[in-house]
Amino acid sequence: MAVKEGDKVKVHYTGTLDDGTAFDSSEGKDPLEFQVGAHQVIPGFEDGVIGMEKGAEKTIDIPSEKAYGNQNPQLIQKVPRDKIPADQKVEAGMMMGVGLPDGNQIPAKVTAVDDKEITIDMNHPLAGKNLHFKVKMEEYTEGRLEKKKADACCGGSCVHDGDDDKKEHKCDSC
Repeated sequence: MAVKEGDKVKVHYTGTLDDGTAFDSSEGKDPLEFQVGAHQVIPGFEDGVIGMEKGAEKTIDIPSEKAYGNQNPQLIQKVPRDKIPADQKVEAGMMMGVGLPDGNQIPAKVTAVDDKEITIDMNHPLAGKNLHFKVKMEEYTEGRLEKKKADACCGGSCVHDGDDDKKEHKCDSC
């Protein structure tokens, strides 16, 4: 049998960029565990393990669109220098937290600094990059995705697979 959607898998992996630079690896750690189809890892990685068998090894090549997406120019912004506390040291290349209106913070990379403004990039560091994973299937167990009632959209008269907000569905009430 081979891995299919709903199965729980354990894989070892090494992720590299187009130039061969490694950006992540499970080497020396426990294998990565996730349920296929539950949106716990990037889509291309999830798709890539489907059909693998225990002990199998393969390379999964993922274009940026199926990884962390392309760079979004709207997530690169200039912030007036006077909006940053005067005692906070800010340098190009550093990461900083950016406050959102709801009180949450997201990470941003400082890409440029001058006396008047700071340029920050809130894109994921791997956005716009093609990713390559060498993967070894350590083990998997057969499973299925939990069905959830869709109370928010139709009072629970239909059932959704996986993530309610991301799956299209049809029911009498919707």
